Amino acid sequence: MSDLESIAFLLEQSLNPATSKQAEQSLRSQESNQGFSLSLLHVVASANLPISSRLAAALFFKNFIKRKWVDENGNYLIQDTDLIKSEIIPLMISLPNNLQIQIGEAISVIADSDFPERWPSLIDDLVNKLSEDDMVTNIGVLTVAHSIFKRWRPLFRSDALFLEIKLVLEKFSVPFLNLLKKVDGLIDSNSSNKAQLAILFDVLLLLVKIYFDLNCQDLPEFFEDHMNEGMSIIHKYLIYSNDLLKPEDDDSDDIEVVSKVKTAISELIQLYTTRYEEEFDALIPQFVQSTWNLLTTTGLQSRYDILVSKLLSFLTSVAKLPKHSEIFNNETALKEITERIIIPNLTVRESDEELFEDDPIEYIRRDLEGSDSDTRRRASIDFLRELKSKNESLVTQVVLGYINHYLSKYQAEPTNWKFKDLTLYLFTALAAKGSVTSSGISSTNLLLDVVQFFTNNIVSDLLNDNIHPILKVDAIKYIYIFRNQLTKAQLLESFPILTKHLHSTEFVEYTYAAITIERILSIRDENQGLMFNKSDLQPFVQDLLSNLFRLILQNNQTPEKLAENEFLMKTVMRVLVIAEDAIESYSVSILEQLLSIVSIISKNPSNPKFSHFTFESISVLIKYNNKSNLSKFVEIIIPTLLNILGSDVQEFVPYTFQIFAFLLEIQPEGSPLPDTYKQLVQPLLSPSVWEFKGNIPAVTRLLQAIISKDPSVFGELSPLLGVFQKLISSKVNENYGFDLLETIITKFPGNSIDQYTKQIAILLLQRLQSSRTEKFVKKLVIFISKLTIIKSSAEYAINFIEQVQSGIFGTIYEQFLLPSVVNIGNLLDKKIVVIGLTNLTTSSVFINGDYTKLLIPTFECLTKIITSESIFNIKGDHEEVLDLELEEISSFGSNFSRLSTISVKPFDPVPSISNLDGGKSYFVESITKLNAESNNGFLNPVKSQLSADAVKGLSSLGL
Repeated sequence: MSDLESIAFLLEQSLNPATSKQAEQSLRSQESNQGFSLSLLHVVASANLPISSRLAAALFFKNFIKRKWVDENGNYLIQDTDLIKSEIIPLMISLPNNLQIQIGEAISVIADSDFPERWPSLIDDLVNKLSEDDMVTNIGVLTVAHSIFKRWRPLFRSDALFLEIKLVLEKFSVPFLNLLKKVDGLIDSNSSNKAQLAILFDVLLLLVKIYFDLNCQDLPEFFEDHMNEGMSIIHKYLIYSNDLLKPEDDDSDDIEVVSKVKTAISELIQLYTTRYEEEFDALIPQFVQSTWNLLTTTGLQSRYDILVSKLLSFLTSVAKLPKHSEIFNNETALKEITERIIIPNLTVRESDEELFEDDPIEYIRRDLEGSDSDTRRRASIDFLRELKSKNESLVTQVVLGYINHYLSKYQAEPTNWKFKDLTLYLFTALAAKGSVTSSGISSTNLLLDVVQFFTNNIVSDLLNDNIHPILKVDAIKYIYIFRNQLTKAQLLESFPILTKHLHSTEFVEYTYAAITIERILSIRDENQGLMFNKSDLQPFVQDLLSNLFRLILQNNQTPEKLAENEFLMKTVMRVLVIAEDAIESYSVSILEQLLSIVSIISKNPSNPKFSHFTFESISVLIKYNNKSNLSKFVEIIIPTLLNILGSDVQEFVPYTFQIFAFLLEIQPEGSPLPDTYKQLVQPLLSPSVWEFKGNIPAVTRLLQAIISKDPSVFGELSPLLGVFQKLISSKVNENYGFDLLETIITKFPGNSIDQYTKQIAILLLQRLQSSRTEKFVKKLVIFISKLTIIKSSAEYAINFIEQVQSGIFGTIYEQFLLPSVVNIGNLLDKKIVVIGLTNLTTSSVFINGDYTKLLIPTFECLTKIITSESIFNIKGDHEEVLDLELEEISSFGSNFSRLSTISVKPFDPVPSISNLDGGKSYFVESITKLNAESNNGFLNPVKSQLSADAVKGLSSLGL
């Protein structure tokens, strides 16, 4: 069997759940073989192989490139880079669309690292492959171009970015505009050729997307010079219609290509309106008129949802502009907007009801403000709110008329619940100031009384079992939106009502009840403390948790189904955070339920957020309820964690190591290291554990916990120092290297570490010399400061570095360490450095030894940072503000998922001095004591050499 055949066979095996893990391991074992990446590409290209194998190859290739193209310093990790770059463009152009997408992402990764310096021919190759007449080839070329250029959209402005864009524009702008004009002409001449039109519109869609890419950072001179030419074509296709391109089935959900083009155009003209108003100004009115016409004639079918939402977003951006917003700012215009745009797009459609019933989790994600989904309702509300911000009284008066009208219609005809649903959406849009975020809304429209509306129109729906489920959800959502406007007493009264809705059989209803409970419990008071505490929750916490677990576990047909509803598990986590030890008596039972959930979902991890909230729940339960239950907790947790490691459930391994570490950290002082941990030592030191970036922080923490409990289990120190060397050589992981080193130096007896300190110092100085970063220099000065504290000796810290070469400390201290001190912003680090530099300043080496020349510069630096007001303007470290929003967790990946509830606190060698003090009191006491011991002969000579600012600073400290 050839390499190609064997790789294709393994890829086919990777698609079968029974053989997937073994097949993937076999594929990974070949990654370092020369030619492996090219073989993958050849599998993708092989038309005689099944499309499933080719797609698997494309996916594996994309992920392989993400992991293995370059290291953090930009050095290649594979050998075939030039061959890949020479083959990948022509290959991708020839592929079908679903394969193009995956290879396009790989090209984007390669371009991110290599273009333009190491891939200068890329744009020339693309331009040369553009064709006058072969539009299928053009689709491939433009797909590649878009995959490269779209990287610019979210990036911050920088010289390097603008140089890259400038290089592309110089080569691509003219061919781009020529092709746009060519495609426009061909569409006209093929207006009755359906097949040809479909291909031409696919090209046009890519051209519009690239139009956005090329203009996303700044308005290029070329596009400004050709604005009328380019935008006349863009406008033409915003209003374009051709019956040949309409779907045969009017109820089809498939989005036709013309709508996709119009959606892309909407995004482009919104960019121009928002960013280039001055240059685009004259063209805005015609686009507004065309957008209005399109909005009022586009059907309510769900296939037009994204188009309508983008068109409304464009109008919202126009409404933000003082010059153009006036066209909306009169009663006639506002009535027409409300009747013809807002109300039709806010009214529940049959497709919304179907989504509510058939895909409730998707309904919730679309409905929750703050989600990424583009919906008509969201866009309509944003438009209405923008209009309201320009003229609150007029918009309130106009829309309130419609609210009262539809409320009356509902009261006269209660079976038509859609009237009530519409009024609630209109009222909410009118009453809330700004968007509804995960924190709720901070202020409301003073012309409306949200509490009175709640009493008159919402409470009855919360209590009434005989209304449509969507109205029940609306009532719950009202509390969710206006929770910050209700008093603590009112919110407490709502808890039993919301808990009652957890008994509903309607997925959306019970999920919204859980979401609202979770958000209420996250409310903070004016001092940024949590509004609710364990005593507030005590009366209903057990009922609440049992209902939540019942709802989660009722969907346990498959691991994927069980993990579907992350909102329920987030509520469990929040309840446990607030309840603390109020659930101690039945905490073992809750832990067993959580562990059974982990066991099920570990068979196929599918929802990263659900998984994360589950492990946070386990962590917070242990944290607050371990006093009397610790041995029982350990007994039931360890087997589940070992099973995850044994089964190599990679997605859960970082969580497992964090919990292992925490269980050890909370063991009573003096207790022996459990055998389980002794057995983990060798595996933790093996290179394979450190291959996954997401493991590194957790494995480092676990090693530190084991060292702190019993350093003797490591025997020889060399393997641990090998881990330190690997970490310290990485810009990404250097901080974990320092953390590990501090623990080694603090916990290992001096006689076992002394023989290695020279080698450690050499590694640190080599890194300082070879690939110095600002972060590394800061970490080094903090480390040296900690050495003076841990060893109670400035001389120890100096000699630690001097082992490498006599006199080297003074050089690196003066050139690198001291200048970095002023940039240290973290309060704990600043305190440690102040104390460390004070120890150096008051040492014999600085006063009358080899480094007397460093005394005055260090004094200057110390007085500057101690008397700097920036330290003391910070209101201190909040005890524990848990970062539990976690919106960024969207996929399992190489990034570390930190468990916030048990996050490890940074090592503080001087906890007796507060971080807010910043080491000031230590400095003053040390200098005062030294001056007294020298019969006042120390400070005066020092002051005579200091700058006026430093002397003034010392005086302000009473020195």
